[in-house]
Amino acid sequence: MGTGAAWRLHRCGFRVLVTEIAQPTVIRRTVAFASAVYEGSITVDGVTARRVEDEAGIRAAWAADEVPVVVDPQAEWVVRLRPLAVVDAIMAKQNTGTRITDAPIVVALGPGFVAGVDCHAVVETHRGHNLGRVILEGSAAPDTGIPGEVGGESARRVLRAPADGVFWGVRAIGDRVRAGEVVAYVDDVPVISPLDGVLRGLLHDGLKVPAGLKVGDVDPRAVVAHCFSISDKALAVGGGVLEAVFFLARRVAFTAEGTENAERFY
Repeated sequence: MGTGAAWRLHRCGFRVLVTEIAQPTVIRRTVAFASAVYEGSITVDGVTARRVEDEAGIRAAWAADEVPVVVDPQAEWVVRLRPLAVVDAIMAKQNTGTRITDAPIVVALGPGFVAGVDCHAVVETHRGHNLGRVILEGSAAPDTGIPGEVGGESARRVLRAPADGVFWGVRAIGDRVRAGEVVAYVDDVPVISPLDGVLRGLLHDGLKVPAGLKVGDVDPRAVVAHCFSISDKALAVGGGVLEAVFFLARRVAFTAEGTENAERFY
């Protein structure tokens, strides 16, 4: 969903910088800008994200019409660049440190934030009638702990680590799998698909994982092309972020800080 937001903003002309942790536990790696941390670069629906190390790299990526990705767990680049907007797309189900004072516009995704307290706007991430809705007062729907339904399946489509250990995939994203088939291992414990479908997501090899961590996703709709394009949910959430940024920009457009940031980053 963070990629959906970054992709929407980039397509509409914003200079977007993605900050990441050193070992992202991203599942949908073929459509996640976070994969640039491992691969150096990745192109998602026509937009290229590239890992960079410093400000020169950031600005070179912008000049090339790309999205720079930096390993910056504490988001120190927020202080250094003073952007017009900060979008918290960590999806930790709680606020891990984002403050409403981080930028003239602060937007957060999903539960764990209160609009007007932690941020200026929250974007709903729960599937259903309100998906992508911009919330200016209050919070998103609480986390249910139950994955959203896709192709008639919810919890069963999510693959989880059966034990603590190191993760290794034996099948690839986009592969068709059958119920009972081994798709990965955690150390020597197999990760087994509970249903027929297409392997839509899989954790990066070599990561240490705790038991119960989400490590994969089987899509029962079995459309291989869905594995390589941004999902409807991510696009909806990204659209909400885009709306929130433009809506809130009107509130800061005529302030000294807002004008300065708008000229520098949009």
